[in-house]
Amino acid sequence: MIEIPQIWQFVTLLGVHWIADFLCQTRWMAENKSRRLDALSAHVLIYSAVMAVPSVVILGLTGTALLFLAVNGALHFATDYVTSRMTSALWQRQNVYGFFAVVGLDQFLHQLALAATLVAFGASVGPLT
Repeated sequence: MIEIPQIWQFVTLLGVHWIADFLCQTRWMAENKSRRLDALSAHVLIYSAVMAVPSVVILGLTGTALLFLAVNGALHFATDYVTSRMTSALWQRQNVYGFFAVVGLDQFLHQLALAATLVAFGASVGPLT
């Protein structure tokens, strides 16, 4: 566990979230997670595996880190279950504005989940704790 201010813990989580949610998501996952639970599950498992690295750095190799990962994985699954169906329908109707509005909502909800679980399970180190 590395002791850094909570704001930088959060910034680190946001950066790794971007890698895990976008760069590590295959085209197959992105195109199929709205209608196939295996695609959504694969996406969330890879997301959680990537997010394990900063979680262990921030929280240590502890049960708290595992709980943080499990809750974030479950919240990520639930969020994507809903938002991927919404974006798929909007894309099919060629509603580009609505599509990107929901993509933004999806990211906001993921960031909110990370912030809430960091406050709930995280180490209170430094300013903004």
